[in-house]
Amino acid sequence: MSAGQRFQRQRRSPAGLAAALRAASRRSALGSALIGVLAAPRAHAGAAPPAPLPRLVETIHAQAPAISPQAIRTTLKAYTRVRQLHLTDKPLVTIVDFSVPSSQPRLAVADVLTGKVLYYTYVAHGKGSGLAQATRFSNRPGTDASSLGVYLTGRTYYGKHGYSLRLHGLDPAFNGAAYLRDIVVHGAAYVGKAYAQTHGRIGRSWGCFALSPKVEDAVVRLIRDHTVLVGYYPDADWLRHSTILNAAG
Repeated sequence: MSAGQRFQRQRRSPAGLAAALRAASRRSALGSALIGVLAAPRAHAGAAPPAPLPRLVETIHAQAPAISPQAIRTTLKAYTRVRQLHLTDKPLVTIVDFSVPSSQPRLAVADVLTGKVLYYTYVAHGKGSGLAQATRFSNRPGTDASSLGVYLTGRTYYGKHGYSLRLHGLDPAFNGAAYLRDIVVHGAAYVGKAYAQTHGRIGRSWGCFALSPKVEDAVVRLIRDHTVLVGYYPDADWLRHSTILNAAG
C-alpha cells in the first residue's frame, strides 16, 4: 500500500489523520511524505480555472468586507495545501476571521474558482475565547475556547443542537482535539443580526462554530463532506507552526 493510500484510509479516523499529519510534519515534507510527488490539482469538469490569487482575494473581500485580506489569503493557501493532499476536490472554502468582533459578520463561504461569496454571516466563538472579541484560543478539552487552524468538514448528524456538522482538525497542535472535543458547526438562537444589535455582540458557544438557525441548515448542506474551513486569527505561533500552512507544496 502506498503512502497516499494509507493516508486516505487514515483520514477516516480523526486520530489516524492527526497521527499521519504529525508524522509527516516531523519529516518536514508533508506533501511528498504522504503522497509522493504530488499531482497537479484536478480541474472540475467544465469548470473555469481559478482566478489569480490577488484577484480572488480582492473579489472575496469586496463581498465580505469585514473579513481581512490576510484571512482570505491564508485560507486560500490552506485550501491549496489540502487539495494537494487529495483531501478535498470541492472548490469551496469557509473563512472564519476571529479577529473581527462577533457583532459583525465574520464567516464567508466562497467559491475558489470564481471568488463568489455564497454566504456571509455571523458565527459565534467559544466562551473561553473572550466576550465580544475572541483573543484566546485553545486545543484543550474543558476550556470552552475556540481553536484556530485548518479543518476538514466531515459528516452531518442530528444532536442536541439539531442538524450539525462534524469537523476534523488538520493542525494537530492547534485543533487536533476538535473531534474529541465535539467542536462542530451547529445552529443557535443566540447568533444573528438581531441578537447582535440588541446585545452589542452575539452569544458564545462552548467552542463550536455556531450559526444563526436561519442559515445553518443551508450552510452545512453546502460545506459538508470534505471541504476546507479555516479558523483564522493573526496569531504568530499558529502562522509559523501550522502543519498545513507550512507544508511542502
